[in-house]
Amino acid sequence: MQALWTMAREKLDVTVVIYANRSYAILNVELQRVGASGAGANALSMLDLHNPEMNWTKIAEGLGVEASRATTAEEFAAQYGSAMSQRGPLLIEAMI
Repeated sequence: MQALWTMAREKLDVTVVIYANRSYAILNVELQRVGASGAGANALSMLDLHNPEMNWTKIAEGLGVEASRATTAEEFAAQYGSAMSQRGPLLIEAMI
């Protein structure tokens, strides 16, 4: 988050793409690898990034960086193309 503020303050020409999958997916894989089947709801909730959900577009905007959210590949392509045609800091939150 500090990097977003710095990008805004210095008016850096940087585009950040956040791939928001809302889960610590690698930890779910590791949980399976160690044979921890049947994990309870509380254990599984520790690997989930909901409740509350981080909204990177609002976080970025609050720190002075223009931001958008893409929910489809087509939206992402359009937003990324737009980002490449302008100057200044920008964040795209790609929902996975």
